[in-house]
Amino acid sequence: MSNAPHPLPSYDPAAVEAKWQARWAEGHSNEPDLDGAARPFYNLMMFPYPSAEGLHVGNMFAFTGADIYGRFKRLQGDEVFEPMGFDAFGIHSENYALSIGINPAQLIPQNIANFRRQLKRFGGMFDWRHELSTTDPAYYKWTQWIFLQLFRAGLAYKKRAAVNWCPKDKTVLANEQVINGRCERCDTPVEQRFLDQWFFRITDFAERLLQNLDHLDWDSSTVALQRNWIGRSEGAELVFETPGGKKITVFTTRPDTVFGATYLVLAPEHPLVEDLIAVEQRTAVKAYQREVQNKDVVSRRVGDKTKTGVFLGSYARNPATGEAIPIWIADYVLMEYGTGAIMAVPAHDKRDFEFATQFQLPIRQVVKAEGEPLPTISEEGVLMNSGAFDGLPCREGSRKIVAWLAGRGMATPRVQYRLHDWCISRQRYWGPPIPIVYCDRCGPVGVADSDLPIELPFIEDFRPDDTGVSPLARHKEWYFVKCPDCGGEGRRETDVSDTFLDSAWYHLRYPSTEFADRPFDPARTRKWLPVSTYIGGNEHAVLHLLYSRFISMVLKDLGHIHFEEPYPKLRAHGLIVKDGAKMSKSRGNVVVPDAYIQQWGADTFRMYLMFLGAFQVGGDFRETGVIGIRRFLDKVWHLAHEIGANRLTPDIERKLHQTIKKVGADTESLDYNTAIAAMMEYVNELREQGARSREQVEPLVIMLAPYAPHFAEEIWELLGHKRSVFEERWPTYDERLATAGDVEIAVQVNGKLRSRLIVPRGLDEDAVVARALADEAVKKFVDGKKVRKVIYVQDRLLNLVV
Repeated sequence: MSNAPHPLPSYDPAAVEAKWQARWAEGHSNEPDLDGAARPFYNLMMFPYPSAEGLHVGNMFAFTGADIYGRFKRLQGDEVFEPMGFDAFGIHSENYALSIGINPAQLIPQNIANFRRQLKRFGGMFDWRHELSTTDPAYYKWTQWIFLQLFRAGLAYKKRAAVNWCPKDKTVLANEQVINGRCERCDTPVEQRFLDQWFFRITDFAERLLQNLDHLDWDSSTVALQRNWIGRSEGAELVFETPGGKKITVFTTRPDTVFGATYLVLAPEHPLVEDLIAVEQRTAVKAYQREVQNKDVVSRRVGDKTKTGVFLGSYARNPATGEAIPIWIADYVLMEYGTGAIMAVPAHDKRDFEFATQFQLPIRQVVKAEGEPLPTISEEGVLMNSGAFDGLPCREGSRKIVAWLAGRGMATPRVQYRLHDWCISRQRYWGPPIPIVYCDRCGPVGVADSDLPIELPFIEDFRPDDTGVSPLARHKEWYFVKCPDCGGEGRRETDVSDTFLDSAWYHLRYPSTEFADRPFDPARTRKWLPVSTYIGGNEHAVLHLLYSRFISMVLKDLGHIHFEEPYPKLRAHGLIVKDGAKMSKSRGNVVVPDAYIQQWGADTFRMYLMFLGAFQVGGDFRETGVIGIRRFLDKVWHLAHEIGANRLTPDIERKLHQTIKKVGADTESLDYNTAIAAMMEYVNELREQGARSREQVEPLVIMLAPYAPHFAEEIWELLGHKRSVFEERWPTYDERLATAGDVEIAVQVNGKLRSRLIVPRGLDEDAVVARALADEAVKKFVDGKKVRKVIYVQDRLLNLVV
């Protein structure tokens, strides 16, 4: 009989992952008890739109990071609900369907099936019982219901408005969908049109949306983006009167500069323009108005280097100086912002200065700013050329000037916002029909709740045209309908709603998908909402997050839910790039994960993506790095198969407790790359010391479980456990042991990370500096330069300022 050792079975990711995915499905292990959970934790990730290309590594990077956090909370004892769905309506899917000649109603289910396959393959802890798609009538029935709640509350209205129109996509674009005057999707120059559109009164909630940001646990960058978009500014409305008695109201944040207002500028669409055109200027003004109609709103807001405009031939009185100043129109003034008219103070505003220079208009300085060239925009100066207010600091002068003018009926203090009402109309086919019927007798009438959903009909010819009328208008048997109020002949609204309305409430639907008679069950909603942690991309910082917050506020005010902030804790993930550039089809650098998962396994690829860089920063995708993660898992595989009886040595015990503390803290803060690095160090220490005991390996397997769930389940079973590793609890550590021994110090040069040093805990500053300067990675950035300043945080950070 041979005494040769049995060969070690090799790690076969495909077999291991198929085995555990089947076990999870059979055992319903990812399906928490939504009614009986004692410690509910709602772990939400931004759902994808199912493109034809399938899930790419950017999606997988985001979903893996969110899934790790959910699995981590489960190991800490929470009952984690982690749903997944598909944001499947919208122009992206419709344009692709048009390009290949397939109806989106047939195409989208295929795309969703492919996404679902990929999501299951990568090992997400998804509760598939509660999958949703925004294209499902059982979902958009309630999207339409939400529209009706706003309509009945007076928060939805229709008006004719200037909009950005893409002549290729043949639909309205939001301002942020226009880049340098072109459609962000197809790069077509954008036009401006006037169309009847549905709007939501989000501006009524501007101050509330702004104030609540102070109490949200969000990344500072996301908060800053929302603050800027809402754009609160304090100022005053001032009245400039014409000799004919017309009153032109302007909003300004700098009423202290009114003595320097040397002309007025109105938006070309301003309703007073027609009354103010002098006979000799009519031809020039009308020609200019026609020219402006072809410019998109965004490029007008940004402004061109060369200013354009036309003098109306009329004048208004400056309320502070009493002098008559000329009235112009120009494209850089927008009807949608403020009052559609501005007082121009060229000495203290860059655009006004450029305009005044272009057209040789007076420039009068009214704020002293020593040594600064015009235009001077400082609010810290002192007033000059301002009559009785000369010598006052700007802020004090502003208050006193407003009070003075208010006493004469020429000023009113005001707060203004950059935020505009939300235009939700889309003149396309692939979206939820807006549930309104037009009746010549009754006007616009909301459809009864009992008649929802208004299903999107299957239309063969769904291609939009250039009329600005939705393709649904061509579907006569759907278009004509009885009026819900009087029973007479009516016509359906043919616009569909913006996909951002679909995604503004999906978090509410997930826990209640099985209820057909209500959008969100009150008991489920109270138990699981608001969301515990929301993880997604900062590209949605303004629109999706702002709209979701608005819809929650409305629903709370109407008594439907108990909270007004849907995502109290939000974390933005970084971006995966390839060859230093954002992944995109046009660059040809999009990476689809399927082949990598096929070759390396989902667990290896999950960990590789997390090891590329900090999760909230991102990293550069390089194929060569995958092998390092696979080698690490192979090392753990070997350790588990070589379990022996040796006990913890003091060094290994200390390292174990340090690792538990480090991995736990870094996983909580989403610093997954450093958590993985800490586990790698621990495994290397075990191998160097020849340590193989159960008490050394089992805590490692539990820590590894959120990152490589199939692998950890397999090892846990190998170690003799009958239940899932996710039924265990996160290992604890002894603080005394965790703080002993060596520490890792981040070394920066001029604030940029250049190396990491392992040094004895408590090492003094001079010794750490000496070691840093001897480090090759640091040396090349110092390179003989003088170290001007040393910033040392004991046992954590060294920054050399050179």
